[in-house]
Amino acid sequence: MSAASAVSGTDHPVVVTTSGAVRGRWRESGGARSAAFLGVPFAEPPVGDLRFAAPQRRTPWDGVRDAAEYGPTAQPEQLVAVTTIPEPSTPGDDVLNLNVFTPAPGDRSAQLPALVWIHGGGFMAGCQNSSWYDGSTFNRDGIVTVSIGYRLGAEGFLRLPGSPDNRAALDWVAALTWVQENIAEFGGDPSRVTIAGQSAGGGAVLALLTMPAAQALFSRAMSISGALRIAPLAEAAHTTRRFAEAVGRPATPASLAHLSRAQLHDAVKAVSVGPGGIPTIVLAPYADGDTFPTDVLDAVRRGLGGEKPLLLGTTAHEFAMAGAGVADDLPDAALVAALTGIGLDPQDAATAAAERTGSPGALVGQAVTDVTFRRPALEVAEARAAAGAAPTWLYEFAWPSAAPGTDGLSFHCLDLPFWWDRLDGERVVDATGPGAPQELATAMHDAMTGFVTGGSPGWPAFDLATRAGRVLGSPATRPFAHVLGRRA
Repeated sequence: MSAASAVSGTDHPVVVTTSGAVRGRWRESGGARSAAFLGVPFAEPPVGDLRFAAPQRRTPWDGVRDAAEYGPTAQPEQLVAVTTIPEPSTPGDDVLNLNVFTPAPGDRSAQLPALVWIHGGGFMAGCQNSSWYDGSTFNRDGIVTVSIGYRLGAEGFLRLPGSPDNRAALDWVAALTWVQENIAEFGGDPSRVTIAGQSAGGGAVLALLTMPAAQALFSRAMSISGALRIAPLAEAAHTTRRFAEAVGRPATPASLAHLSRAQLHDAVKAVSVGPGGIPTIVLAPYADGDTFPTDVLDAVRRGLGGEKPLLLGTTAHEFAMAGAGVADDLPDAALVAALTGIGLDPQDAATAAAERTGSPGALVGQAVTDVTFRRPALEVAEARAAAGAAPTWLYEFAWPSAAPGTDGLSFHCLDLPFWWDRLDGERVVDATGPGAPQELATAMHDAMTGFVTGGSPGWPAFDLATRAGRVLGSPATRPFAHVLGRRA
């Protein structure tokens, strides 16, 4: 029985994948009908001997597997009690699963472009099941949408003797391979796959852009507030030693096998504190010489991923609020040390401390924004332009939140409901405040749709002559520069 015939005339669409048949459910949203297939496994559950192993191809099942409810998440708990993005934790071991949202289940002739979404969460939290990532808004515009889960924290990124490096990155590849093999059955075109993600997910996109094993698995990339840094191998080894101290046992697969995911998560949190008490990411992609031969910027300069168009950018203030209250009591000397520890040049750190008009915490938060997000995005755009790569479009989201306690900042995650055209979504008003402009959401969603479908987001590509990008939330196109909000 073909997938198309399985779908025809049924209330619950059925699609046949390489691992077996899955039964989804129809939904109506915005006057458009689409189907959701939730919790579809793309690899074996990473348990037992597979917990710290490379992802294994899923053993086919018999019959029709129900895919009407979200599957388990790798996240044991949220980073904080209330996150900006609704990120539910669902228990279970079968965490290597994905969700497919499509207007054309079973129609191989549809050949719609596909968007594969990689969630954020600092590589230690977040999940594929957020209501913000429901693909119906893209289905409405003729785009098949997939959101993927992957191993987090120690299970995904802790360097362990006898285990593959960068296991979570191997999960990304396994999910993208599944998409290549199966997306046509859901109406998608495997030759028109765009990968996109936000925060750690945006960093994952930039990592995949320069990952040799991933080059044939997608054609375009969008990095939203992506932290691009890939750690040196020595730093990954140092993190392993610190992690072993935190758990009080050797960092080996056998030694960690009896610890729960929650216990591993607690150990990751214990070693994830940076200068000035600012939380930092210590378990993330690292340059192992194979999965990632070098860091992202060096790989971009060498031309890796250069044939793929790229859309990337940040919010104006990202983590500016995160420093408030954390570093507000730092004297000038300690403030300069904290800024330098974040990655700001010592001279720039001293100048910033001397010129500050706000609190030390606000300055540290903006430094994290500039060093972790804004400067790297510009450097990637510059490197690709210098290497003659495919077009790169740069943006900055500058719309100020009207929500209480946000000080009118354009903070981390605020732009997502605009990209996804979900201003009416769960808890969105808590982030935006009342009266968020639908016209901006429409424009940003149209820009993303235009890019995913093979065109331009609607503004000129980046070039070295102007170094210009689009300011979203403002009619301007303006040049960008590196440090602490200063622009050329």
